Amino acid sequence: MDDMDRRLLSALRDCGTDRRVATAARALSWAGEHGALWLVAGLVGAAADRERRGAWLRGTALTAGAHLASMGVKRVVRRPRPGAEIGVEPLVRTAGKHSFPSSHATSAAAATVAYGALRPAGARLVPPLAAAMCVSRMVVGVHYPSDVAAGAALGALTARLGARWMTGGAGR
Repeated sequence: MDDMDRRLLSALRDCGTDRRVATAARALSWAGEHGALWLVAGLVGAAADRERRGAWLRGTALTAGAHLASMGVKRVVRRPRPGAEIGVEPLVRTAGKHSFPSSHATSAAAATVAYGALRPAGARLVPPLAAAMCVSRMVVGVHYPSDVAAGAALGALTARLGARWMTGGAGR
Protein backbone atom coordinates (compact mmCIF):
# COMPACT_ATOMS: atom_id res chain seq x y z
CA MET A 1 0.00 0.00 0.00
CA ASP A 2 1.43 3.30 -0.96
CA ASP A 3 1.14 6.76 0.50
CA MET A 4 -1.31 7.87 -2.22
CA ASP A 5 -3.68 5.01 -1.32
CA ARG A 6 -3.61 6.10 2.33
CA ARG A 7 -4.06 9.79 1.56
CA LEU A 8 -7.00 9.18 -0.78
CA LEU A 9 -8.63 6.87 1.74
CA SER A 10 -8.16 9.42 4.50
CA ALA A 11 -9.69 12.21 2.39
CA LEU A 12 -12.70 10.10 1.42
CA ARG A 13 -13.14 8.78 4.95
CA ASP A 14 -13.20 12.41 6.15
CA CYS A 15 -16.33 12.89 4.02
CA GLY A 16 -18.00 10.45 6.39
CA THR A 17 -17.80 13.00 9.20
CA ASP A 18 -20.89 14.61 7.63
CA ARG A 19 -23.81 12.71 9.14
CA ARG A 20 -25.80 12.71 5.89
CA VAL A 21 -22.88 11.38 3.87
CA ALA A 22 -22.16 8.72 6.49
CA THR A 23 -25.81 7.61 6.50
CA ALA A 24 -25.89 7.31 2.72
CA ALA A 25 -22.55 5.47 2.64
CA ARG A 26 -23.70 3.03 5.32
CA ALA A 27 -26.93 2.36 3.43
CA LEU A 28 -25.07 1.69 0.18
CA SER A 29 -22.61 -0.58 1.98
CA TRP A 30 -25.45 -2.52 3.57
CA ALA A 31 -27.37 -2.82 0.27
CA GLY A 32 -24.28 -4.07 -1.53
CA GLU A 33 -23.38 -6.74 1.01
CA HIS A 34 -22.79 -10.04 -0.82
CA GLY A 35 -23.89 -8.31 -4.05
CA ALA A 36 -27.49 -8.25 -2.79
CA LEU A 37 -28.60 -5.01 -4.48
CA TRP A 38 -27.27 -6.13 -7.84
CA LEU A 39 -28.67 -9.65 -7.60
CA VAL A 40 -32.11 -8.30 -6.69
CA ALA A 41 -31.87 -5.78 -9.55
CA GLY A 42 -31.13 -8.61 -11.99
CA LEU A 43 -34.04 -10.67 -10.74
CA VAL A 44 -36.37 -7.67 -10.97
CA GLY A 45 -35.11 -7.09 -14.51
CA ALA A 46 -35.84 -10.72 -15.36
CA ALA A 47 -39.35 -10.45 -13.94
CA ALA A 48 -40.12 -7.16 -15.68
CA ASP A 49 -38.49 -7.78 -19.08
CA ARG A 50 -39.96 -11.04 -20.31
CA GLU A 51 -38.42 -10.61 -23.75
CA ARG A 52 -34.91 -10.73 -22.25
CA ARG A 53 -35.61 -12.82 -19.14
CA GLY A 54 -32.89 -15.35 -19.92
CA ALA A 55 -30.32 -12.63 -20.55
CA TRP A 56 -31.23 -10.94 -17.27
CA LEU A 57 -30.85 -14.23 -15.40
CA ARG A 58 -27.49 -14.89 -17.06
CA GLY A 59 -26.42 -11.31 -16.25
CA THR A 60 -27.40 -11.94 -12.65
CA ALA A 61 -25.34 -15.14 -12.69
CA LEU A 62 -22.36 -13.21 -14.12
CA THR A 63 -22.71 -10.64 -11.35
CA ALA A 64 -22.81 -13.39 -8.72
CA GLY A 65 -19.86 -15.12 -10.38
CA ALA A 66 -17.82 -11.92 -10.34
CA HIS A 67 -18.61 -11.49 -6.66
CA LEU A 68 -17.48 -15.05 -5.94
CA ALA A 69 -14.29 -14.48 -7.95
CA SER A 70 -13.47 -11.44 -5.80
CA MET A 71 -13.95 -13.51 -2.67
CA GLY A 72 -11.52 -16.08 -4.05
CA VAL A 73 -8.92 -13.41 -4.81
CA LYS A 74 -9.32 -12.06 -1.26
CA ARG A 75 -8.47 -15.49 0.15
CA VAL A 76 -5.27 -15.55 -1.91
CA VAL A 77 -4.11 -11.95 -1.40
CA ARG A 78 -5.22 -11.60 2.25
CA ARG A 79 -4.64 -7.84 2.43
CA PRO A 80 -5.88 -6.53 5.79
CA ARG A 81 -8.57 -3.86 5.81
CA PRO A 82 -7.64 -0.30 6.72
CA GLY A 83 -7.71 0.27 10.42
CA ALA A 84 -6.85 2.42 13.35
CA GLU A 85 -3.12 1.94 12.71
CA ILE A 86 -3.41 4.39 9.83
CA GLY A 87 -6.03 6.57 11.51
CA VAL A 88 -9.11 5.10 9.85
CA GLU A 89 -12.01 4.02 12.04
CA PRO A 90 -14.61 2.14 9.96
CA LEU A 91 -18.22 3.29 10.03
CA VAL A 92 -19.56 -0.22 9.31
CA ARG A 93 -18.82 -3.79 10.23
CA THR A 94 -17.59 -6.07 7.49
CA ALA A 95 -18.34 -9.67 6.65
CA GLY A 96 -14.62 -10.45 6.39
CA LYS A 97 -11.23 -9.13 7.38
CA HIS A 98 -9.64 -8.97 3.94
CA SER A 99 -9.68 -5.91 1.77
CA PHE A 100 -8.35 -6.68 -1.72
CA PRO A 101 -10.27 -6.55 -3.99
CA SER A 102 -13.50 -4.86 -2.95
CA SER A 103 -16.32 -7.33 -3.54
CA HIS A 104 -18.83 -4.48 -3.43
CA ALA A 105 -16.97 -2.80 -6.31
CA THR A 106 -16.67 -6.10 -8.17
CA SER A 107 -20.40 -6.84 -8.13
CA ALA A 108 -21.27 -3.18 -8.84
CA ALA A 109 -19.05 -3.05 -11.93
CA ALA A 110 -20.25 -6.46 -13.14
CA ALA A 111 -23.87 -5.30 -12.84
CA THR A 112 -23.05 -2.07 -14.65
CA VAL A 113 -21.60 -3.93 -17.63
CA ALA A 114 -24.16 -6.76 -17.66
CA TYR A 115 -27.37 -4.83 -17.05
CA GLY A 116 -26.27 -1.85 -19.09
CA ALA A 117 -26.05 -4.12 -22.12
CA LEU A 118 -29.69 -5.15 -21.76
CA ARG A 119 -31.66 -1.93 -21.61
CA PRO A 120 -30.89 1.76 -22.14
CA ALA A 121 -32.38 2.50 -18.72
CA GLY A 122 -29.84 0.13 -17.16
CA ALA A 123 -27.04 1.91 -18.96
CA ARG A 124 -28.22 5.23 -17.49
CA LEU A 125 -29.31 4.23 -13.99
CA VAL A 126 -26.87 1.56 -12.85
CA PRO A 127 -23.50 3.34 -13.37
CA PRO A 128 -24.11 6.28 -11.01
CA LEU A 129 -25.43 3.98 -8.30
CA ALA A 130 -22.52 1.58 -8.80
CA ALA A 131 -20.02 4.47 -8.61
CA ALA A 132 -21.64 5.73 -5.41
CA MET A 133 -21.41 2.24 -3.94
CA CYS A 134 -17.72 2.04 -4.82
CA VAL A 135 -17.00 5.40 -3.21
CA SER A 136 -19.07 4.45 -0.16
CA ARG A 137 -16.62 1.68 0.68
CA MET A 138 -13.87 4.24 1.14
CA VAL A 139 -16.13 6.74 2.91
CA VAL A 140 -17.00 4.08 5.50
CA GLY A 141 -13.28 3.30 5.77
CA VAL A 142 -13.19 -0.38 4.89
CA HIS A 143 -11.32 -0.29 1.56
CA TYR A 144 -8.32 1.42 0.06
CA PRO A 145 -8.80 3.09 -3.33
CA SER A 146 -6.68 0.37 -4.94
CA ASP A 147 -9.04 -2.29 -3.51
CA VAL A 148 -11.99 -0.54 -5.13
CA ALA A 149 -10.20 -0.02 -8.46
CA ALA A 150 -9.13 -3.67 -8.59
CA GLY A 151 -12.63 -4.85 -7.67
CA ALA A 152 -14.22 -2.67 -10.34
CA ALA A 153 -11.76 -3.95 -12.94
CA LEU A 154 -12.40 -7.57 -11.96
CA GLY A 155 -16.17 -7.11 -12.11
CA ALA A 156 -16.16 -5.31 -15.44
CA LEU A 157 -13.81 -7.88 -16.97
CA THR A 158 -15.85 -10.81 -15.69
CA ALA A 159 -19.09 -9.39 -17.09
CA ARG A 160 -17.46 -8.39 -20.35
CA LEU A 161 -16.02 -11.87 -20.85
CA GLY A 162 -19.47 -13.35 -20.25
CA ALA A 163 -21.40 -10.83 -22.36
CA ARG A 164 -21.76 -13.11 -25.37
CA TRP A 165 -23.09 -15.93 -23.19
CA MET A 166 -25.39 -13.51 -21.37
CA THR A 167 -27.07 -12.27 -24.54
CA GLY A 168 -27.22 -15.76 -26.02
CA GLY A 169 -24.66 -14.78 -28.67
CA ALA A 170 -27.32 -12.71 -30.42
CA GLY A 171 -25.62 -9.40 -29.65
CA ARG A 172 -28.80 -7.79 -28.32
